[in-house]
Amino acid sequence: MKCYKCGAELMAEHGFCPSCGADVTAYKRIMCMSNRFYNSGLEKAVVRDLSGAVNDLRSALKFNRDHIEARNLLGLVYFESGEVVAALSEWVISKNLKPKKNIADDYLSMIQTNQSKLEIINQTIKKYNQALAYCNQDALDLAVIQLKKVISLNPNFIRARQLLALLYINSEQWKSAYNELICCRDIDRGSPKTLRFIREIEPYVLPQNDQKGRDRKKKNKGAAEATGVIRYTRENETIIQPVPPKEYKGVSIMLNMAIGMIIGIAAAVFLILPSRVQRVNSNAEARVKEVGEQLDEKNATITELTRELEAANEKNEELQSELDGVRGSDGVISVMGALDNAVSSYLENPEDLEKVSELIAEIDMDSVSEQLPDSSSKLYESLLKVVGPNLAGEQYAAGQQAMENGDYAAAIMDFTSAYNYDNTNVDYLYELANAYSAAGNEDMAVKTYQSVVDNFPDSTRARVSERRITELGGETSGEGQ
Repeated sequence: MKCYKCGAELMAEHGFCPSCGADVTAYKRIMCMSNRFYNSGLEKAVVRDLSGAVNDLRSALKFNRDHIEARNLLGLVYFESGEVVAALSEWVISKNLKPKKNIADDYLSMIQTNQSKLEIINQTIKKYNQALAYCNQDALDLAVIQLKKVISLNPNFIRARQLLALLYINSEQWKSAYNELICCRDIDRGSPKTLRFIREIEPYVLPQNDQKGRDRKKKNKGAAEATGVIRYTRENETIIQPVPPKEYKGVSIMLNMAIGMIIGIAAAVFLILPSRVQRVNSNAEARVKEVGEQLDEKNATITELTRELEAANEKNEELQSELDGVRGSDGVISVMGALDNAVSSYLENPEDLEKVSELIAEIDMDSVSEQLPDSSSKLYESLLKVVGPNLAGEQYAAGQQAMENGDYAAAIMDFTSAYNYDNTNVDYLYELANAYSAAGNEDMAVKTYQSVVDNFPDSTRARVSERRITELGGETSGEGQ
């Protein structure tokens, strides 16, 4: 044992360091407690009490985290119970604490250099996590299938066997759960969880075990009569003694032969034939079980594929609806097609502005303004500057005609379109305000008159609009010049 302060060797009979004089009484007790827990953990690991060994080795590391032997042994115990990740963590820590002459280096090399082993470990962890996810989703059948695959990859994975036993208990498959728990007990004889589970399900499986014991006694009795000896076990010794001979009196040789033939036939009928029937039935049951597991796995695969298909159909419907929106009459493709027709018509015959105006009137930019690319929007604006005044004049004339006819709603729409085509003409905006006023929509009228004042402050229409705002009971936010 070395001094924690200067690293000098300590003497057993002194409570201080002979080199630096530090008090090492408590330090020695701590190291002794660590070694005591390590020895206890080692003893429990030898008799396969892995849970007890883990607790003792953890306690040893709490007292002395640099106890290399305890940490390496803890990794081995973890590895034996199927906790490969925890084992690797302990060995990596051990190697960092003692880089040279450390057996943990051999353990790590044994696993890291074996790619197939690493792949099996990775698959085991993924399938176990998937089984937990299935349990949370209440897909217990799928969880059972995953756990069986985990156990086939790592038979010593205690947690997987315990979870599989719980699933069997949930479905009242007591015998299967008992078999899994017995395997867990064989791996770790001191696991409190395993022992508690076994105690809980023993009432459901003990009657079957008692019946097997009675059948075994009958079989042993028949074997003793057939072989002429009696075998029984006392403590750890097997005792063999002959069966007392029977006395036959007045039985002829023929009778003995007849009895022998009858016994032979009876043995063939009642012993050989049932065993063969039982063997055939066992093979059939095993085959049925195998086919059932394959069917469960296929059903699970079908369920998973059905879910994926439903998700794909939903995604397809969403994409189809988006595509229909793009292809619709007011979609991006339709608008871009109309814009292309208008531009082509203008390029072919720039003088025929009437036709170009008709084609632009078919373009509904408001519905797709956010979806169109910038190049298409700029092209529309450039084209509108060329034919906009012509369209605006037509819409303005139509609006005036609608005002004369008393159709104020149509007039509002026409004046609005005229101003959209040419927002430099104050008459379009002013007549739109008059149309709102004539239709009785005083709020929109005041708002539109105010737009005239704000956008065309130096015009005569602005001064007239201020008076109209005052007449309608509104307040102006600016003054025309």
